[in-house]
Amino acid sequence: MDKKFTKIGIPRAISYYNNYPFYYGFFTSLGIEIILSDKTTTKTINEGTKYVVSDTCLPIKVFTGHVINLINKGCEAIFIPSIQSTGYKINNCSKIRGLPEIIRNVIDKPFTMIEPTLDKTENINFKDFCTQTANALGITDKQEIKKAINNGWKVYNSFIEMTKSGVSYTEALENAINGKFIKKTVDIVKPLSVAIMAHGYNLFDDRISLNLIKKLEKMDVKVYTSVNVSREDSLKAIDNIGEVQYWANELELTGTAAYYLLNEKVDGIIALSAFGCGPDSLMVDEIAYHCKEAGMPLIHLTIDEHTGEAGFITRLEAFTDMLLRKKRSILTKKSEKTKEYIQNKNIVEIKKEKILTSSIK
Repeated sequence: MDKKFTKIGIPRAISYYNNYPFYYGFFTSLGIEIILSDKTTTKTINEGTKYVVSDTCLPIKVFTGHVINLINKGCEAIFIPSIQSTGYKINNCSKIRGLPEIIRNVIDKPFTMIEPTLDKTENINFKDFCTQTANALGITDKQEIKKAINNGWKVYNSFIEMTKSGVSYTEALENAINGKFIKKTVDIVKPLSVAIMAHGYNLFDDRISLNLIKKLEKMDVKVYTSVNVSREDSLKAIDNIGEVQYWANELELTGTAAYYLLNEKVDGIIALSAFGCGPDSLMVDEIAYHCKEAGMPLIHLTIDEHTGEAGFITRLEAFTDMLLRKKRSILTKKSEKTKEYIQNKNIVEIKKEKILTSSIK
């Protein structure tokens, strides 16, 4: 059967930030050219905002803007998946679950929506998801689809192995799609380290996150994110703090924060979420409780289309200054205790020596 489409547009938003390595390997194996929307700008956000109601969350406004960008590029087919659940009753938020319906009802422009569904609660697994996608593009050969799935996992697994070794998200993504593999063997030591709990679509979009990672690195802070933690470690950490996974993206937030909270590898935790996000507010409150119990500093940064960079930087600087003062205080106290211990030990040894001398006489 001839392909219905030879190109597919992928919005640089929502699932792109977690799954693009797989999408790249899958579509290229099928011989489908990928057209990415441009990187997020203020114009992208403003375009998306025009089409949705005002209280829609920022990530959906951004996604809508990216769809408009692809339509303006002349894309006839645009990939807009409905990721309902990633495990039995492990659900996404309603807006991500209904993403195709949202776009269908707010954008009245000619294009074909490629809208596969992943819903493991209803036994629609990832193989079904990929088969639906290929079929919508006019590809029905099962062996060809199986080969494309394997190729997708090959690129994705390469990306994950690189990020787990400490390679940055951007560098790992670029290497994975170019068929290169590197591992970071030396961990750079910095005065401070923090873990960021955030969805990939909020954190790795430079415009949405206001370049949070780069800002922290300029402050000489070592940054850890969800891509540095394996799925297994995230799930184990959630269980170890006495919680359970409910949300599909919970590993990026609760799992990441819990992992770094338990292994005491960081000086503080930064929670980054879109204003008004219900699931995020629940997860941040959950982690805030455990951080308070453990004495781990946490700051919650909320973002929307109106977030100002100046205030954002001020809060970051205040948080890092507080972490530095706390760390210096702890190190100073440890140093004083060590000196005190050594001094007392010497006194005891001297007294013992005098007793022995006295007994000999």
